[in-house]
Amino acid sequence: MPHSLFISDLHLCASHPASMAQFRQFVASAPGAEALYILGDLFDFWAGDDDLVDEFHAQVVAELRNLAHLGVKIFLLHGNRDLLMGDALAKACQATLLPDPVLIDLYGVPTLLSHGDLLCTDDIAYMVHRAQVHDPDFQKQFLSRPLAERKAYIAELRRRSIAEQKTKESAIMDVNDAAVASLLQVHGYPRLIHGHTHRPDRHLHLVDGHPCERYVLGDWYQQGSALRCDHEGVSWQAFSTRDSSL
Repeated sequence: MPHSLFISDLHLCASHPASMAQFRQFVASAPGAEALYILGDLFDFWAGDDDLVDEFHAQVVAELRNLAHLGVKIFLLHGNRDLLMGDALAKACQATLLPDPVLIDLYGVPTLLSHGDLLCTDDIAYMVHRAQVHDPDFQKQFLSRPLAERKAYIAELRRRSIAEQKTKESAIMDVNDAAVASLLQVHGYPRLIHGHTHRPDRHLHLVDGHPCERYVLGDWYQQGSALRCDHEGVSWQAFSTRDSSL
């Protein structure tokens, strides 16, 4: 049956070989899909497309390119970790970069796709940071720096972020219900699929009398997972390197 797959928050990097092993397994099982949507944070960090020469990054790109050669359409959204993914990376993967959010017709169901961090409005400090790094002038200036300097800057940001998360209330790092409702209202009350929060689940929102489903994708730190959508609906698929059920 024709179907599409949705994944997010893989955080692939050379220091986490288990996630890469899960990714290889997932890609090997995916050729039957019409499309694969990666809703941000494919990489643990992305300092710019000039880092395509990195051996580990080249392996990830090759996996996606080979999948595209088998007829699977690949779509990428930026995450907060890989915001600087650009046209060169997309071309290398034979993928299409999509805006965030983006509304698609998914087997007859209007479906809004997002990484999800734009909905975490209770985390004021993060939203200030998000506005800064999304600014085109900031990105242009940042990308003009040497690659090694950019990587060091990102590493320091990650160190600070990990430290700050230990003192933040868990609730403020989740989505804000009013922000979700506003986004759904603006886009005509569609279904919503997003990642970022690492809290996989299905939620039902009633917005202006319209029931709207919201699916949250899981991260790949402990176990890989994907959301499968087809004409019959939505189903979860979880897997690991020891489980070939996907």
